[in-house]
Amino acid sequence: MSIHNFEELAALHAIAKALAQPWDLRDQMEQVLKEMNTRLGMSRGMISLLDRDSGESWLEVAHGVNLEGLEISYQAGEGITGKVAQTGRPMAIPNLGQEALFLDRTGARRYLNREELSFLCVPIIYDARVVGILSADKGAKNVTNLDSELAILSSVAELIAKAVHVLALEEENRRLRRIVNQGRAPSVDIIGHSKGMQEVFGLISHVADSSTTVLIHGETGTGKELVAHAIHMNSSRSKGPLIQVNCAAIPDTLLESELFGHEKGAFTGALRQRRGRFEEAHGGTIFLDEVSELSAAAQAKLLRVLQDKQFQPLGSSRVVTTNARVIAATNRRLEDCIIAGQFRNDLYYRLSVFPVYLPPLRDRGNDIILLADHFVLKYAKELGKPVKRISTAVIEAFLSHQWPGNVRELENCIERAVLLAGGDSIEMIHLPPSLQTKSREGDKKETGRLSSVIKAQERSLIIDVLKETHGNQSQAAQLLGTTKRIMQYKIKNLGVDPKKFRQRKQEALKAVKP
Repeated sequence: MSIHNFEELAALHAIAKALAQPWDLRDQMEQVLKEMNTRLGMSRGMISLLDRDSGESWLEVAHGVNLEGLEISYQAGEGITGKVAQTGRPMAIPNLGQEALFLDRTGARRYLNREELSFLCVPIIYDARVVGILSADKGAKNVTNLDSELAILSSVAELIAKAVHVLALEEENRRLRRIVNQGRAPSVDIIGHSKGMQEVFGLISHVADSSTTVLIHGETGTGKELVAHAIHMNSSRSKGPLIQVNCAAIPDTLLESELFGHEKGAFTGALRQRRGRFEEAHGGTIFLDEVSELSAAAQAKLLRVLQDKQFQPLGSSRVVTTNARVIAATNRRLEDCIIAGQFRNDLYYRLSVFPVYLPPLRDRGNDIILLADHFVLKYAKELGKPVKRISTAVIEAFLSHQWPGNVRELENCIERAVLLAGGDSIEMIHLPPSLQTKSREGDKKETGRLSSVIKAQERSLIIDVLKETHGNQSQAAQLLGTTKRIMQYKIKNLGVDPKKFRQRKQEALKAVKP
């Protein structure tokens, strides 16, 4: 541990005070760089953020340097900044005039004598990962010990690490919003850039323009109806009707009539003939939401429709032919329903020709912030409020929350917050009591560290590997360079079910059998 003199400790105290202020993150970072200049003699301080996927660093905040109109970035290993980002080790240059690696892309030292300048550059590390780079100049004549200068700059980097991590998340999601707005998603209503959602988008694009039956799996509130809508709108049936039926909202006694229609007098209260939803969906798509709630009689008729494209309305001898494409959705494991005798095995295999698995919001990482920003803009416009941003504390609360209600819960939370907000920002006081209480009590292991993001990413990685190995934990452990024992511990701790991936392999094998 480095020992700092009085001036350095005073500087660290001033920086800590700046970070405690309820300011915008960029304002905080600019104040930090200003304190470095005033108290430590470190001028032209700069903070660059690291893109964890590409390894590229881009300059985000600077003091004493005009960044207007400039977009400056460094590839991994490029220049001093790129090297520090790549290696995670600090670098000190005693004489800038003799350093070929120094690029000066900002042009800030164009008219200065570089022979008189030293350059200091350290990684900003959060949760054992480089999230940014902190650099500054110092007059060479004022530098007596480069290691001591690096030590104090590293201490500053430690203080700002959490704030820089959140700033990097915000910037990443701004760039992702631009990608989403370019139309890469199959529907303007579906937002997401996580690996799980990109897989869903790929599946939609493959299956949309066909007549294949699709079964969408996903927890309540994940947006199954949006996926069904996207499949329909991206198909040749888009000009035909999209008929949506919530099987859980219709009583068993009426469900068969609702789906297949009835003749006048078919049952008490049937005062006139009625066309069923399947007949209405002719030439288009019928979306059966919560299909696990179908009665045994309705399941038998649905199986016949899928097999023969024909059915008989209730109380009628006439046969109706339909070419409606069927998309079904469920928030229950149909395999469990089959074991419990609540769902037909043959119907399951007819429905599950092309399964699509929607990930829960808690497994979608930074999509949470992406969606939150989208809903802020949506409801600020709808409600005529000046809200433009979400405070750092709220972002942390969102990332640590488990979202049992998924995207629907997040949207309701944002609508309430926008309605309550008096200024341009959503603060903790505007959140529902459940999120505020959780934030106050906190999980001691996670509070203030955003480690829930890392946990979500770890869970996502393990799921990806289990998919690749079809649930084989030994192979998954090998691919991740760990032991089967540790893999089993992680799977249990993160609530991952490896059996699900073995079942998917079996389903795939059955689907290709003639």
